[in-house]
Amino acid sequence: MNQHRSPTIRRRRLGVELRRHREGARVTIDMVAERLGCSTSKVSRIETGHTSATPGDVAAMLDIYAVSDEVKRELVQIAREARQKGWWHPFSPVLTSAYVGLEAAARSVRTYESQVIPGLLQSEEYAIAVIRAARPGDSVQEIEQRVRVRMERQSLLIQDDPIDLWVVLDEAVVSRPVGGDDVMRDQLARLITTAQLPNVTLQIIPFAAGAHAGMDGTFAILEFEEEGDADVVFTENATGGLFLEKTEELGKYISIFETIRTSALPPEESIGMIHMLVEEPLWKSKRRVSGSI
Repeated sequence: MNQHRSPTIRRRRLGVELRRHREGARVTIDMVAERLGCSTSKVSRIETGHTSATPGDVAAMLDIYAVSDEVKRELVQIAREARQKGWWHPFSPVLTSAYVGLEAAARSVRTYESQVIPGLLQSEEYAIAVIRAARPGDSVQEIEQRVRVRMERQSLLIQDDPIDLWVVLDEAVVSRPVGGDDVMRDQLARLITTAQLPNVTLQIIPFAAGAHAGMDGTFAILEFEEEGDADVVFTENATGGLFLEKTEELGKYISIFETIRTSALPPEESIGMIHMLVEEPLWKSKRRVSGSI
C-alpha cells in the first residue's frame, strides 16, 4: 500500500482544489452543472470527495475556472489517480465508510477506544468474535471479508514507511473476554508484542482514573503528510461513521486526546498492566459481581 497514492485521499484532495478554484473564479455550483450538463449534486459530491470525477470532467471544470495549463495538468493527473482501485476495493460491499482509504494515506493515527481493541491491533480470532457479536445478521462470507480487510490494514504498521499509531484504551477494553479466555489472552499477548514496535504507543486508562475526557465517545484523529491534505477526525457508529474536518472540531478532539493520554498510565506501566492481565485475567477474578468465564 503506497502511503501517498490512496485513491480516497487523492479524490478528497481533488475536491478541495476544485472547490477552491471555483470559488476563486466566483462561479457557482449551479453554473458549473449547467455548463457540464449534469446535476448540481454531482458537482457537490465531486467537491466533497464523495464521487470520483473523470479526467474529462475535471478538465472541463478547470476550463470554466480559467486556471493555468500547469494547474490543469496536475489536477487532471490527480483525477486519474483518484479513479484507480485501492487494495480494499474488492471488499467494498462490506465497507461502510471511506475510513480505510483515508487510513491508508495517513502518516499518523491517534485513537481512543472504550469498548474494543482497534482494528490495527486485533488478532484474527478476536476480530471474528467482535464482528460476529456486533453484526449478527452478517453471512459467513461477509464476516470473512471484514476480517480479511482488518488483517490487511495491519500492514500499515510494518511497511517500509509505517504510520505512527498512538492508542489509548479504557481498562474495560482489556478486561472483557471477547471470544473467550484463550482468544482474549492471545489478544493481550499480541498487544504487548505490537506495542514494542517503535512506531506504536499504547496506553491504558485504569478504572481508578474515574471520569475522564473520553467518556463522550471513541474517535480517531488522522494526520496526513502532504500540506494539501487536511487532517480529519473519525467517529464510528453502526452505519459507518462521521468525518469531522473543521479546524475547531479538529482542535477540540486533539485537546481531548491530549487530556486522555495524560490521564492514562504511561506506556511502560500500561504494558505491565497487560502482562498482569495475561497471567491473572480480571474476568476470572473471584471478586467479580457478575457471571464470567
